[in-house]
Amino acid sequence: MFKKLLCATALSGFVIAAQAADTYEFDPTHTFPRFSISHLGFSTFRARFDKTTGSATLDTAKKSGSVEATIEVASISTGVDKLNEHLKAPDFFDAAKFPTISFKGTQFKFEGDKPVEVTGELSMHGVTKPVTLKFTSFNCGQHPMMKIAVCGADLETTVKRSDFGISYAVPMVGDEVSILIEVEARKK
Repeated sequence: MFKKLLCATALSGFVIAAQAADTYEFDPTHTFPRFSISHLGFSTFRARFDKTTGSATLDTAKKSGSVEATIEVASISTGVDKLNEHLKAPDFFDAAKFPTISFKGTQFKFEGDKPVEVTGELSMHGVTKPVTLKFTSFNCGQHPMMKIAVCGADLETTVKRSDFGISYAVPMVGDEVSILIEVEARKK
């Protein structure tokens, strides 16, 4: 009888652990927020941020989760040094006054075991607005070299930069900004 009780207790603990939320820490070498915007109506201008930190917690059994990400504005990379400096200046991101962009997601929508969107608050340039990021890709598995659990995702949304107080050169430089975030995260 004692062995059955001990076995049942151990098994119930395993089931509870398997249903518990998993936390993942962003891999900064494989996480890059990017954006694109119309340039004078002739072409699409693209840039990325090279320094992002964050973590995500997912509970597929409860269909819930949370995510926190922080982007260093000074890490913006366009491939053109003078343009990088202009984007860091007060005309655009004003990196000296607003050194980070953050996203705190609290409401996940799932289809099956996979998240399809996360809604939260985007804080940029001293303004916080609700934003929904849509997953275009989401996969988890064993990293083949590190032998640890990893999840990767691509997310996208569109915002108006003027909603965040960045309106320099609108409409010559587009107001609507497409955001694409590629992220890989390691299970803690």
